[in-house]
Amino acid sequence: MKLLMFYCPDFRLHPYSRTVDSGPENPAPIQAGNAVVVFYHCEAEDPERYKKILDKALKNIKWLANKFGSKDIVLHSFNHLSTSKAEPEFALEIARDMGKRLEKAGYLVQESPFGWFNEWWMHVAGESLAKVFKDI
Repeated sequence: MKLLMFYCPDFRLHPYSRTVDSGPENPAPIQAGNAVVVFYHCEAEDPERYKKILDKALKNIKWLANKFGSKDIVLHSFNHLSTSKAEPEFALEIARDMGKRLEKAGYLVQESPFGWFNEWWMHVAGESLAKVFKDI
């Protein structure tokens, strides 16, 4: 799994076009402020390491959110961080599990519509820690 995380004082996403028939029909736009936006990419070998990558991803997301005092998280499937790709169903499953566990820990979680191309506007803070890449 790869994570590309940003601390965003302002983030907006608008669904553009559906790419997977199983994706939602009319997803709502997303708007978040002072949020950690997580672009995640699941790789072919990730299903056999499910618990390990889930735990490590959550640890890294919480760490960055806590550095900025943020409780808002946006999860966005971004299938461009590696040439190795897991099945879409796996990526959707792990995203849902990340979201549930983050919510149990007191975070407000929004997920971009899975199976859609999206437009987004990101204001990324200037601090070095506002841009973090993790290879899990």
